[in-house]
Amino acid sequence: MIRKSLIQAGVLAMALVGAGCERAPESAPPAAQEPAIDAVAELSQLYHEFDEEMLALNPVAATFRGDHRFNDTFGPYDFLSDEYGEAMYELHSRYLARLHEYDPEQLDGQDRLNYEIFQFDRQNAIEREELGYNDYEALTPVSQFFSVANILPMLGSGSVGQPFQTPQHYDDWIKRSGFFVQNVDLSIAKMREGVELGVVQPRVLMEKTLPQLEAQVVDSPEKSAFYGPIARMPESFSDEDRERLTAAYEDHIMNTMVPAYAKLHDYIANEYMQHTRDTVGQADSPGGADYYAFMVRESTTTGYTPEEIHEIGKREAERIYAEMEGVRDEVGFEGTMPEFFEFLRNDPQFHFETEEDILQAYDDLRNEIDPKLPKLFGKLAEAPYIIKAVEPFRAESMAAAQYFPGTPDGSRPGIFYVNTYDLPARPKWFMEALSIHEANPGHHFQISVAQEVQDLPAFRRFGGYTAYNEGWGLYAESLGKELGMYTDPLQYFGMLFGDIWRANRLVVDTGMHALGWSREEAIEYMAANSPITDTDVVAEVERYIAIPSQALAYKIGQLKIRELRNKAEEALGDRFDVRAYHDLVLTNGALPLFVLEAEVDRWIAKQQM
Repeated sequence: MIRKSLIQAGVLAMALVGAGCERAPESAPPAAQEPAIDAVAELSQLYHEFDEEMLALNPVAATFRGDHRFNDTFGPYDFLSDEYGEAMYELHSRYLARLHEYDPEQLDGQDRLNYEIFQFDRQNAIEREELGYNDYEALTPVSQFFSVANILPMLGSGSVGQPFQTPQHYDDWIKRSGFFVQNVDLSIAKMREGVELGVVQPRVLMEKTLPQLEAQVVDSPEKSAFYGPIARMPESFSDEDRERLTAAYEDHIMNTMVPAYAKLHDYIANEYMQHTRDTVGQADSPGGADYYAFMVRESTTTGYTPEEIHEIGKREAERIYAEMEGVRDEVGFEGTMPEFFEFLRNDPQFHFETEEDILQAYDDLRNEIDPKLPKLFGKLAEAPYIIKAVEPFRAESMAAAQYFPGTPDGSRPGIFYVNTYDLPARPKWFMEALSIHEANPGHHFQISVAQEVQDLPAFRRFGGYTAYNEGWGLYAESLGKELGMYTDPLQYFGMLFGDIWRANRLVVDTGMHALGWSREEAIEYMAANSPITDTDVVAEVERYIAIPSQALAYKIGQLKIRELRNKAEEALGDRFDVRAYHDLVLTNGALPLFVLEAEVDRWIAKQQM
């Protein structure tokens, strides 16, 4: 394998040429000339065939789309295995070669965009494989924020994704989740390999991971998250099926899932923990500095260096902090900003008393926001969403909220997860901004609109770029006043809080992973610049440690979407239609930022004709 040899060679110090940067994908050399209409039809078939092969290798993605053909498997290969890496590398390479049989100069409009985005995605996937970064990531497969061990209880409890409406669905899950036994063995093997190479997790992450694993090591099946589907079994099931499935699930939980979780927990606690590192920055691992620079470009779809992003974050934080001071003065608070932050954190008037109260408040807020959406959007999302509390087993380590998409046909709604752990850490004054970010017109709205555009190929309807998706969520927060929200100055302050929170991420993420900051320095910076609670600031900083660069995408994406809107407003003057601009951004699906910019420029030029 290409990948492993690069890590063992020492330091993954290859030149990262153009990975996820601002350049447009290279055009292929002209191929044999064919009528454009034939090329469009054939390329459409090519995209469809790729999607089918991709889903066969990644069946959970199919399940999340509402495609139930592969519900009983995690795929032919474990995603940590060399076989999976080889299969994916072959898939991307083969389809890139097929794509290059066509001349992009024959294409225009969405057809040309399809070609360029498909090419960019394949090139990036091939590059990260050839640079060894998929294997590099496989050496640290478990953390408190993301791992197979963490996602399984969410799927298996019936709370997200995996369906449990028929007896067949129940049988499918037993078959699918049985793979976890092999995944644990491979995870342990990969972590041992990482120990040999010096690529290991920070100790603080593993300390947070152990309780999550321990929570699944139960002494009776009824205490397991995986018992949820049995407790909520549809009344339509026959007595025979109910008895059979109950017995099968109890056996599967106690004799398959619990031993697997115990094995992973015990390996980490008794062997891996002594090899974990005290440092938290990616640059502190062999090859980590180059890997982080690659991830920065991949996450942001820009050519920014970590140092450049660090400076952008500091400038944005200073700007937003000054506006927050203005809100403090507006509400008549007499005191310093640290005292104002303390007031917002601790005054009981801003705290919810029960989980039911906070969930109901977000439901009421949905009913207030949704009727206002036509003011800013022509195309509206049809899919519904529901509001749920984050599951207890992962709540302590989770951020304030999370969104999971529904199916395109609306048969399974999107889920807006609200973290109800430590209720004083979930202030009322942040509700409007958080709901707008995660639900409408943020993630739920953006993802649903893209999925509902039937004319786009699947890789655009269901694909994503963190800078676009999270950039849109943060940009959506800034639309509150235009929607008629944030009438309470403290709710507007909540938006500023969210904004500086994401600006701080630029400083803290790059600070830890590229500039040598400690975990404690990162926590201190986050706490000093906003009224974020101790609970949230620790969870956030440890999230950045666990998934380097992902948190950079929010602010970088927001700044680009706002910059392009400003450009369009200046160029078009009275002819600028904000609804048309938003429809343009949303109905193209998620795009790399440099592609989005080109699309907006073309749209501006067309409006000026």
